[in-house]
Amino acid sequence: MKNDENQNIENENPTSPTQENKIDTKKIWIAIGIIFIILIITIIVFAKLNEDNYTKNTFPKPATGGTSSDPFGGMVDYKPIIYLYPEQELEISLKLGKPENITCSYPKYNNGWNIIAKPDGTLIDIETNRKLYSLYWEGIHSEKTNLAEGFVVKDTDTIKFLEEKLAILGLNERETEEFIIYWLPILQQNKYNYIRFATLEEINNNMPLNFSVEPDTLIRVLMQYKPLEKYIEVKEQKLVTPERNGFIAVEWGGTEIK
Repeated sequence: MKNDENQNIENENPTSPTQENKIDTKKIWIAIGIIFIILIITIIVFAKLNEDNYTKNTFPKPATGGTSSDPFGGMVDYKPIIYLYPEQELEISLKLGKPENITCSYPKYNNGWNIIAKPDGTLIDIETNRKLYSLYWEGIHSEKTNLAEGFVVKDTDTIKFLEEKLAILGLNERETEEFIIYWLPILQQNKYNYIRFATLEEINNNMPLNFSVEPDTLIRVLMQYKPLEKYIEVKEQKLVTPERNGFIAVEWGGTEIK
């Protein structure tokens, strides 16, 4: 009789204490997993909000779109000019990868430039037979600017800063002088400037260069700047120095961050 009663009790309680412990442990781990996922999502969202707030507060957008020198209401690549230094006289065809973004050029860009390039940097426009020292274009800047790092430069320190950084980026003295002559009066109008140099990958994405004869060394410098009223702390950008070897193509330009 007692055996029957014990059997009935076991039937009424089919889950043993050990099984119950296993179920409880499984529920605890599921809960921990859910909490962990929520925590990771919260961290990601918080970091993104902080980044957006930093950009918004540190680099506020102008109250109105564009400027008098920027009729497009956005970022424009100003005065990119291209130098070519082949090892021997060379006939070259050069095309810009996004011609629809070109707003101005000299010589006039007609589905590309066809030129004779000489080792001393002299260029001959085959269409007009004019002697040139560079090719010039301006255009709409379509790539987003990464504001995570750069430099903050006081107006009186602009010359020293540009001489130092442009040498690191691979420009020779003539190219550096022409860059400074163009950009110095613009930058010195501002008490401070946030300055960043776009990476070669960013520049190539923004406006590819297609050569009929590929250069051994391609140096492209695009300065991105934004006027500031006061000094701010930013993470210093690390710059890479290229080697100038063989057939060398150099381009420099700049754009104002809107």
